[in-house]
Amino acid sequence: MLRHAWRTLRKKVNAYRCGRLPAGGKLHVGCGPVHLDGWINIDNRRYEAVDYVLDVRDGLPFRGLRFIFAEHFIEHLPYWEAERFLRDCRAALADDGVLRLSTPNLDWVYATQYHGNAVRDCFLLNASFRAWGHQFLYNDATLTALLHHARFARVEARAYGESAHPELRNLEMHQRSPDSPELPHVLVFEASGVAISREEQLIASAAAYLNDLGAW
Repeated sequence: MLRHAWRTLRKKVNAYRCGRLPAGGKLHVGCGPVHLDGWINIDNRRYEAVDYVLDVRDGLPFRGLRFIFAEHFIEHLPYWEAERFLRDCRAALADDGVLRLSTPNLDWVYATQYHGNAVRDCFLLNASFRAWGHQFLYNDATLTALLHHARFARVEARAYGESAHPELRNLEMHQRSPDSPELPHVLVFEASGVAISREEQLIASAAAYLNDLGAW
C-alpha cells in the first residue's frame, strides 16, 4: 500500500515538473549512465546521467516534443507495456516530431544463432529472449506494424548512426554485433506523423500471444 502511494505521488510530482518544460524538447528514454547534452535524460533508476527519474509505465508527462530517442529499450518491456509506451510517445511528440528506436532484430537472431549445433543453439536462442532483461524481440514487419498501430503515419528504417535529422545522427552507443549480408543485427527505425491505422494481423496475433501468457 505504501509502495502504491509513493508511486502515485512520484507520478504526480514528475508530471508537474515535466509538464512545465517548454515544448520542442528532445527526450532520451532509458538513458542509464549515458547523458546526452541538450536532451531530457530519463530512467527509472537514479544514475548520475539522469535528469528526471521516471518510469515509462506511468506514462510520459511531456507534450510537444521534437524528438524521442530510445536505444535498446523497447525489448525490455513486455509486449503490452511496449504497445502503451509507443502510444504515449506519439502523444508526447509534436505532430511533426520523430521517434527513433533501436532494438535487436529477431530475424537476425534466428538466422545467426539457430543452426549447426542443436544444444548450443537452444541456449543461445533462449538467451536472446531471456538474458539482459529482454522481454520481447521484434522483427522488421512486427515493429513496423506496432508503430503504425500506435498512430505513427510514417515508419522508416535507418542505418546505425544515420538520419536525415542532424539531431538524431550518431546517437547509438550500444555494443554492436556483426551484421549478416542480408540482415542488420539491430533494427533502427524513425517514426513520425499522425495517422489512425488498424493493423488486423498484429491485433489478432498479439491477442493470441497475450491470451497464452495469461496476460488478459
